Amino acid sequence: MNYASLDFVTFSLPSFDFRFKISIFVTHFFKIRMPKKVLGLIFFLIYTVFHSQAYYDELRNKYWEFEENDQRAFTYVNLYIKSAKKDKNYSELFQAYNDAIRYSPDKKLQYADSGVTAAKLSQKSDIIGNAYLAKGSVYYFTHRKFKPALHEYLKAYKYLENSDDSFLKHRNLYYIGVVKSYLGYYKEAADIFKESITFFKANTTPDNHPNLIFNNRKGYLNALHQLIVCEQATGDYKNAVIHTAQGLKETPTTNDFEQERSYFYKTKGINEIYLKNYSEAISDFNRSLIGLKKVNDFSWISAIYYYSGLSYRNKGDLQEAVNQYKAVDSIFKKHHFIFPQTRKNYEELIDYYKKENNPQQELYYTKQLLKVDSVLTNDFKYLANRIHREYDTKSLLQAQANLENKNSFSEKLVIILSVALLILGGLVFYWFKRKKDLQKKYNQILTELDSVKPEVVQIEEKNIEKTSKLDPAVIKTLKDKFREFEKSKRFLEKGVTAGKLAAEFETNATYFSQFVSEFKDSNFNTYLNNLRIKYAVDQIYNHKEWRKYSVEDIALACGFSNRQSFSNFFYEQNGMRPAEFLKKRNDEIQAEKNGLQT
Repeated sequence: MNYASLDFVTFSLPSFDFRFKISIFVTHFFKIRMPKKVLGLIFFLIYTVFHSQAYYDELRNKYWEFEENDQRAFTYVNLYIKSAKKDKNYSELFQAYNDAIRYSPDKKLQYADSGVTAAKLSQKSDIIGNAYLAKGSVYYFTHRKFKPALHEYLKAYKYLENSDDSFLKHRNLYYIGVVKSYLGYYKEAADIFKESITFFKANTTPDNHPNLIFNNRKGYLNALHQLIVCEQATGDYKNAVIHTAQGLKETPTTNDFEQERSYFYKTKGINEIYLKNYSEAISDFNRSLIGLKKVNDFSWISAIYYYSGLSYRNKGDLQEAVNQYKAVDSIFKKHHFIFPQTRKNYEELIDYYKKENNPQQELYYTKQLLKVDSVLTNDFKYLANRIHREYDTKSLLQAQANLENKNSFSEKLVIILSVALLILGGLVFYWFKRKKDLQKKYNQILTELDSVKPEVVQIEEKNIEKTSKLDPAVIKTLKDKFREFEKSKRFLEKGVTAGKLAAEFETNATYFSQFVSEFKDSNFNTYLNNLRIKYAVDQIYNHKEWRKYSVEDIALACGFSNRQSFSNFFYEQNGMRPAEFLKKRNDEIQAEKNGLQT
């Protein structure tokens, strides 16, 4: 019998164990002398329980071979639920709802909630922890909503941390590893998956019950897949290739394991991109899609479209690459989910339409990229905070409790590590927020750059001739003079003052200042510095030789007397420092080069 569920398996107690315990119980009673009425009552109770358990097993035998989301199973699942309710057998009621999760195509979350309610009525910690794991897996696999999934995993952790059921504890640990991997803590996640692999594989030996072998094999293959994801993310393709081959070799060829087999073809395709075997990569991705579409694993389907796009691009088929990239956007629009490592999908589309001189599409995908960054930032802020506060820190505090009988130095070390983790969580939050803000400011700068012709630096004039108190002839003269001043880039000259320029423009200081105030919407010094900053942005972005200069050299070249005043005005106008803008542009150039080499 097998009871697979979603991305991982739902643990079920095999009826064989129950019957074995019953037989031992009966055997012992045969050896004990007692009144016939008492013995008869005991035999009646045993028969009732045994008969009830046999009935539940018979019901499950009717549907366990159905594939996931096959609603035909509900002919028997609904009867199972009704019978368990009538018997007030809450352990079996939880199992019935858990089976309903597997076979329901559109009400998995509702059945997961019912499973939690039934588990609580059973008052058994292992069953309650299992119920929260099942609900978390629905959020994770069916909806790819990491926030509520982590919420359920942490609830399960509270019930299972002292459990004697090693399978449930390692299943919970596996899901914590998945969240850590999503957050980019690949080293920590890899350690969790290695531990999970060791445990699950050790329990796939023939001496275990078939249910346990099946469940542990599922756990082993899923943990192996997640380990490969971490290895690829950190550039460890040597081990990624070895473990992918291992996964394909050890995955059974039955339909029950089609999803796991699809994951390994996906990782194989990514390995082939690294090896520059692009046609082979596309073939692997197509094989992977067949299985993942059956279970609607839209998250990894999205990743496959992105990597397929990279493969087509490197083969020179840009149009098909764009089609693949657009498929990623379609999934994001529907589910509001994307893996951080596939974010570059939108940079590829923006770059493509920029080269195609299609500003409308370029703007659309720029806006989509901002939405992607917003989703990722919100997820990262929530997940990083909770996993440090409620899992990492709790694990450390538990370690502290275990070490209380040791020397005080060890106790202090644990406390220091706990505090360090909390500080690290705060720093991670600040880093992601700052990164998001910088990207937003950078995109705003680029949008402004795209709105003007290259090398043109000017301050737009306000059209207020009708309300201005200046003589129309004076306005026209000064407009022409200022346009020539901006066009010739004389704002770069050192020592330019309002008085000198007013004399050169053959007007008095009052008219000059009034014109700048009304038509340039600032005083002269601010107007001058704004021009210089715009010029600096244009040169840094469009000319590689400027990106080799120091901030101080750029400041002097733009007419500023020192680095600090330049940096302050740059930040005031753009929301980021010139050093940060230089780094963003250099990183962008390097990413484009790496992309072409991929």
